[in-house]
Amino acid sequence: MVLFAKAPVPGRVKTRLAAVVGDDAAARLHTAFVWDTLDKLREFNDFADVELHTDTPTDAWEDAAVVRKVQAPGGLQLKLLHAIEQGLAAARPQVIILGSDSPTLPRVHLHRLIQSQADVVLGPCEDGGYYAIGCRRAHPGMFAEVQWSTKNVLEETERAAHACGLMVEKGYPWYDVDGPDDLARLAEEQDLPPHTREALRAAGIGRAV
Repeated sequence: MVLFAKAPVPGRVKTRLAAVVGDDAAARLHTAFVWDTLDKLREFNDFADVELHTDTPTDAWEDAAVVRKVQAPGGLQLKLLHAIEQGLAAARPQVIILGSDSPTLPRVHLHRLIQSQADVVLGPCEDGGYYAIGCRRAHPGMFAEVQWSTKNVLEETERAAHACGLMVEKGYPWYDVDGPDDLARLAEEQDLPPHTREALRAAGIGRAV
């Protein structure tokens, strides 16, 4: 399992949230989301390797007991394809890449991705994107013509993968925390993971206060 994350530099991460809570608080929230997601992924250590891939070198999350790598240069399409192909080339039967914007993703959603025998399995987000992609096979054209950061990312990825002859399944839907409405929804959740709860409390947001 690979977690993609940006280095938590204020002003460069969670910019839509920063417009509401400020650059520093947005960076702390991002840092917390990554910690809580790593904690969740480590529960699968018995049968899955966990890696953290950041967009640039960073000493953030330095105490995390996971393999750390820097993402390949280029756009998201190239970064994803490189990580998937690298993992499959290392004789892993499946490579799952997760984003860092869903800190409350239920474990059953991860189990659903792991259990899929499809060439490609996508974890749908309610905004039209996806919180994870799992691959047992890959193809250089599997992200062709995908317009990232739009409401059609899931649909376009599914179409591109099908066009490459890959079998595609979808897992259970969840939501990303991208904008103010998502943050408000997150803050109302009953069972927040600890790092996220503390970051929300420090920002004076929701039930965590």
